[in-house]
Amino acid sequence: MFNFNNGEVDMNALHLEGWWKKPGSAKSEPIQWLDFTIDEACHRRLEEAEETLQKTGDKETFLDVDETSLNLKAPEECGPLSDCRLRVYLDSTMERRCHFHLVGHTLKDHSLVYSNAVLIDQLLD
Repeated sequence: MFNFNNGEVDMNALHLEGWWKKPGSAKSEPIQWLDFTIDEACHRRLEEAEETLQKTGDKETFLDVDETSLNLKAPEECGPLSDCRLRVYLDSTMERRCHFHLVGHTLKDHSLVYSNAVLIDQLLD
């Protein structure tokens, strides 16, 4: 992960292994990297979601995101993605810390596509 300043907003640039699960398939398959950025506003939303999960004891929540605001680059084999969200989930084995990962679907056949998870605390302020 990198923290860079584009003149206005600090962002975290993520380069994460991706996975996809085609309709009717029993298991997911690895795909090339998913690249996207988390800006300061999204980072705050992730932290707020973490706090809410810790208070309520719920296991997970989803944050809607716009693929263009993420600067999302998916592997060519996937093509464009739709309905991208960030899944935020509580990991009870890590002192109730939260992870998140990108989840979406391909436009061509609605295959599930998702990234490896990142600990919210690993994002740079």
